[in-house]
Amino acid sequence: MHTLLRLDCSPNRAQAFSHILGDAVEGRLLVAAPRAAVIRRNLADDPPPPVDRAFSAGMRDHQTAEAARGVAAFAASEALISELEASDALLLTTPMHNFTVPAVLKLWLDQVVRFGRTFRSTPEGKIGLLRDRPTFICTASGSLYSGEAARQPDFLTPYLSAILACIGIRDLTLFRAEAAGRDPENVMARVRAEIRDHFQDERI
Repeated sequence: MHTLLRLDCSPNRAQAFSHILGDAVEGRLLVAAPRAAVIRRNLADDPPPPVDRAFSAGMRDHQTAEAARGVAAFAASEALISELEASDALLLTTPMHNFTVPAVLKLWLDQVVRFGRTFRSTPEGKIGLLRDRPTFICTASGSLYSGEAARQPDFLTPYLSAILACIGIRDLTLFRAEAAGRDPENVMARVRAEIRDHFQDERI
């Protein structure tokens, strides 16, 4: 791994459970690749712009980086896609908001998942145009959403799996702090152990 792109989405910043787990994952990645560069983007502090009319209208005419160069409507999209293209691994830390991704992460995805630029449509379905890379997703939620004890639906993890696959990213590893606020010490200890076990033999 030469470059890691890290995206943090919680408004609680460094105190967020997802952020803390991300620190643990980043630490393990940098042990394996100590010279790797890290691109950091805090989406909670600096959310991407929403897709507007100019963006939508110009999508068919500006499907490459060259075509989009100098076009104001695609400036943010190109910057974010370029960061992703430059990365060998992706680290995403996010809370679950109302059963799914927070608004700031959806804004990032709307800028990055772009017709003709990061995916193309075929009669068989959408095909991603970006190369796959190891992607680590650290999530935190207020309730349980997996297993027999689940008390709410989960539209976050299947959505992220589907939308990232749409642009070519399928190598996903998830670390989930479910109902972390109820028993933070035990929940975080368990997920930290999962991270430690996962990276014991990992080579990025």
